[in-house]
Amino acid sequence: MRADMLKSILTELNGTSADIEASGVISTDGLMMASVLPQGMDEDRVGAMSAAMLSLGDRTAQELERGALEQVLIKGGKGYVLMTHAGKEAVLTVLAKPNAKLGLIFLDVKRAAESIAAMI
Repeated sequence: MRADMLKSILTELNGTSADIEASGVISTDGLMMASVLPQGMDEDRVGAMSAAMLSLGDRTAQELERGALEQVLIKGGKGYVLMTHAGKEAVLTVLAKPNAKLGLIFLDVKRAAESIAAMI
């Protein structure tokens, strides 16, 4: 039931922008809770990488005295990976196209993360 509700939030998030290609909710230990990923993308790999990067981002922000981590953004030649906390026990990961309008995506991701946090 909860997985269906999470997937519904992700489906709505992916529908808010044509620039969002995929999204997933991952536990902080790297297990995929729900996802809307393209066919052929490995859920386990996405989950493990997201948890590892968010953990590293948390530690970096703390060690460099930047305050509480809000998000991790990775830019590659084929697009963006955006990770943010969705409550204390989950991570919301979004894959976006290289020409994405990040301001709008940040806003949509923040809203989705708040909905996920309230549910978990």
